[in-house]
Amino acid sequence: MRIGELASRGGVTAKTVRYYEGIGLLPAPDRRSNGYREYDEVALERLRFIRDAQASGMTLAETGDILHMKDEGESTCAHSRAMVERHLHDIDAQIASLLAAKAELTALARRAETLDPAECNDPNRCQVLALDLAVGGKV
Repeated sequence: MRIGELASRGGVTAKTVRYYEGIGLLPAPDRRSNGYREYDEVALERLRFIRDAQASGMTLAETGDILHMKDEGESTCAHSRAMVERHLHDIDAQIASLLAAKAELTALARRAETLDPAECNDPNRCQVLALDLAVGGKV
């Protein structure tokens, strides 16, 4: 199949296929006498794996590591499991950070409801965002 069909069946663009070839995720395909790339079903399966790995949060570098291990005949289960665990840990940390940011913004929003706009006369600061006011101080 040609690059357009591979891209379409793999759910990506032809530009993405060329990029993956350029960074070594997809091996260079055979070429027809007219110079067109010629792909087989193995390339399609590899492309789908790359797309699915990205959809699950893996980076292209991580995906490349797995593909390299597979190409070398190595088992990837333990490596992939550890990678998934790291990603889960990272997501948990991001969630905690977002919840903390939400709590701070919620507190600022509640405080903003009590502020008098007539008292907002500092040309360099907004009383809604002045953290020293948020913790009970005065500007």
